[in-house]
Amino acid sequence: MEVENGSRMADRWRWSRQQVFTMVAMSSVNFSSMICYSILAPFFPSEARRKGVSQTIIGLIFGWYALCVLLVSLLLGKYIVQIGAKFMIISGIFVSAVCTMLFGLLDRTSSGMPFILLCFLVRSVNAVGFAAAVTSSFAILAKVFPNNIATVMGCVEVFTGLGLILGPPLGGWLYQSFGFEIPFIALGCLLFAMVPFNICLLPKLDADESESSFLRLCSCVRILLICFALFTLSSGLGFLDATLALFAVDKFSMSSGSVGLLMMGLSLPYGAASPVFGFFSDKFPHLRRWMMVTGGMITAMGFCLLGPVPVLHVTSHLWLTVLMLVLIGFSLCLTGIPSFAEMLVSAHELGLPENLSTLGLVSGLFSAVWSAGYVPYSILLILLRRIESVYPCLCCRMFFGPVVGGYVAQQVNFQSASGVQGGITFIAALLLGVFYIYEEFQKKRSLQCKGNGSPADPDATTPLLNSTNPS
Repeated sequence: MEVENGSRMADRWRWSRQQVFTMVAMSSVNFSSMICYSILAPFFPSEARRKGVSQTIIGLIFGWYALCVLLVSLLLGKYIVQIGAKFMIISGIFVSAVCTMLFGLLDRTSSGMPFILLCFLVRSVNAVGFAAAVTSSFAILAKVFPNNIATVMGCVEVFTGLGLILGPPLGGWLYQSFGFEIPFIALGCLLFAMVPFNICLLPKLDADESESSFLRLCSCVRILLICFALFTLSSGLGFLDATLALFAVDKFSMSSGSVGLLMMGLSLPYGAASPVFGFFSDKFPHLRRWMMVTGGMITAMGFCLLGPVPVLHVTSHLWLTVLMLVLIGFSLCLTGIPSFAEMLVSAHELGLPENLSTLGLVSGLFSAVWSAGYVPYSILLILLRRIESVYPCLCCRMFFGPVVGGYVAQQVNFQSASGVQGGITFIAALLLGVFYIYEEFQKKRSLQCKGNGSPADPDATTPLLNSTNPS
């Protein structure tokens, strides 16, 4: 019996050729997509100002992209079966490649309104391609790796992080060396190369239509709470993007290069820990929920000590800020990596079929919620840079409040704003933890009433989805 169980576990972690090919393809897609997404930050604002674009409009250009990803992800997730997962990801990469190269030619357009309209148009279409690639990639990974979803997503997140880290410095270097067009043309060519690469490597997935809908998916309280937790994570990252650099320059008199290294204190731990927590999540699926709750609590603590919050009466030090960033990086993947698998389990328990249609719905919702946290902060980032240039004394006195279709900026210091962000994250983790405790209580009570004895072995694991892979 022990030999048989060991053989099953070995089969569980042994990947077929198709799975290896899919893993390589998805990693390349995430890396190339994210590096193209992050390339704009270092030089586009200054180039747009040269074209007569106000800082507010520049912020809207950044925020509009995230908003389009949010909306399109839901739509594509609903119709992934009709479109086809493989066709969606390949066409998404192709559209992103074309738009990336076209964006590099916008400096040749007339200043003012023509430039602004073309920026919005190209970014909107690019967002459609990006959303198609990301949404379908989540669905394909879950379909091809039914037993190791969290592990594989953790490995792919390493390449996502690399794309986000390398994008800004690579874009800045290409811009300084060759001008505005070359960064976009070079990365557009990279995306074009991904098209035949993925045509050859990605499997064609058979899919059956179902009557599943986002309305039914969102009727599950557990899924809504997971979405709220995911939103607090992405909004926390957006908060750091918008305010941390200004805080570090003002508080610690750091240079721009040093601030870039400071931000790596967040991204490197996230990328390094993602595969580890993914493996742990798949090996002990009954602990996923508590990983998410624990990660949320640690993230909340990290934000409260990042400033730190004035009520704690702790003196701010550079070493403390770095330590909290590292802690937040680890805790983000502790919550984020198991969440997709947990949403899938919740969807199946809700009665949704184990097919590509359900995967598309969950993938679209996951991608949309993650993008939602970045929408207001993309705008706030540019507005803060404007305030910094005009009123340096106020450069650390803005933060994002509750958002419904827009954003509210209030003048407080970074320490208090970080505490507010930590408080929102704490509330999300607390609600999720209370709900899981309530669920456990209800299950035990139900078993006692039915007289079924002890619950099943929590260590027993079954595939979330039927594998389509050949052995």
